[in-house]
Amino acid sequence: MTDSVPICSEIAFESAFRPEDLRKNGQSGQIEWSETARVFLLGVDFVSDALFLGPLTQSLRKMTHFIHPMQYLFDDEERWIRADGTASLNAGRLDSEEALEDARQSCRQLALTNEFAICGHENRISFVVGSGHHVSAEPVSGREVSPRIPALAQEWLEDFMLENDWFQRQQEIQRRKDRDGEAFLRFFVNPDGQTAIRFIEPEDVFTPSELSINGKNTDAAEVVNFGIQTDAKDAESVQGFWIRGEFVPAPEIQHRKANTDFAVPRGLPLFYPVRKNLRRAEKLLRNMSVVAEVQSAIAIIRKHSGGSRLGIESFAASSADASFQMPGGWGNPEGGRSLFYRRYSPGTILDTSAGVEYQFPVAAVDASRYIQVLQAELRAIASRLVMPEFMLTADASNASYSSTMIAEGPAVRMFERLQKELISEDIQLFRRVLLHGVQAGTLPPQVLTDVRLSVIPPRLSVRNRLEEVQAGRILVELGAMSVEELRARLGG
Repeated sequence: MTDSVPICSEIAFESAFRPEDLRKNGQSGQIEWSETARVFLLGVDFVSDALFLGPLTQSLRKMTHFIHPMQYLFDDEERWIRADGTASLNAGRLDSEEALEDARQSCRQLALTNEFAICGHENRISFVVGSGHHVSAEPVSGREVSPRIPALAQEWLEDFMLENDWFQRQQEIQRRKDRDGEAFLRFFVNPDGQTAIRFIEPEDVFTPSELSINGKNTDAAEVVNFGIQTDAKDAESVQGFWIRGEFVPAPEIQHRKANTDFAVPRGLPLFYPVRKNLRRAEKLLRNMSVVAEVQSAIAIIRKHSGGSRLGIESFAASSADASFQMPGGWGNPEGGRSLFYRRYSPGTILDTSAGVEYQFPVAAVDASRYIQVLQAELRAIASRLVMPEFMLTADASNASYSSTMIAEGPAVRMFERLQKELISEDIQLFRRVLLHGVQAGTLPPQVLTDVRLSVIPPRLSVRNRLEEVQAGRILVELGAMSVEELRARLGG
């Protein structure tokens, strides 16, 4: 019996190599796994990381910048499935925990390595969270409230935010919601009612195998989907979360999800619909840079009409200012080849014979054609984010900030929606923090009934300071706004 046998006839990779080099163990019948390279097979029902040895490994490392001509057929990745056949890889329908994990890891990789995705994430954090949200505890209007009650609630919340690095944590919440499509926060309460919050990684929330059949709990009273246990008749009535096989009741977790409906148990990463555009934009930029680098590295092409090879080499040697003898090795196995160099000072005038012609490749570099394609890809990504293009590219040459960030602009409207969503979830969290203090007996129960929480985010649209102050003064005089709230809105 042979040790290895070929298993496919075609291979798609960002490199090119022989199909017969892909092997599986002939005795066990198992595909050997390695971190050397990920190979996607066409026309078969599995995907595998293959173990490559010897010259093939070196070839793969040298050829990582080649693009397989059939790669475009798999741009959306619908036809790639897992080696165990359990779920499709990023197939559009995230109908399993494995498919959701694949989508999340794909978008995490973009958030880590793709410069355009990083810019999009950072700008959303800068506009939604900005320099921080101002939180204030105010007495409920129309009710006689002792000034001591709001003061106690304010002090309790300020201590909570200080102990939990709230400004940094708020930025991470927004980043996780965009990158992973969701953020899980777990509450830890000490005997005095003080609350500490910690993040839970989304991949740690999954349905234990012993509780599920096709993702659903065998008990008719409740259902477990994607690690979240709900009432069998109400998908929005969350009873708890399964974290690494441990059931955690719902009051101990705050789950913030994005880009999905209420009835869907888990969130979807922000860049999932445009992940292929981000990859193409990055590859296009890379290829543009490589082509320009190669063309600009060749200073002059000297064409000799009717000259022999020996005559050309003699001409190059006689006119060279320096020469270099290449050693033998990869790309030059015979060795002994000479390279000639000629120094051209600024303002050099070339005199040549009729049989010699000079060409300058740099003059033929035209990146504008590719830049238009790149901009088209980036506009598609920006349209997904409802953001102007310059917020994704850091190029404001084609846009005016003042006209883009007016109150009626779509970007401002979108950021206001995101701020409102974040504020709503933050107020729910602060309410739980106050509740923990009341349950421990540290805070009076009135902080839950006589206190209104106000959260004011940074202003988004271009402001007219005088008009803003005058409008705020009118609202204060009418009793529609407190002096503290006006001060927070004005950044004072």
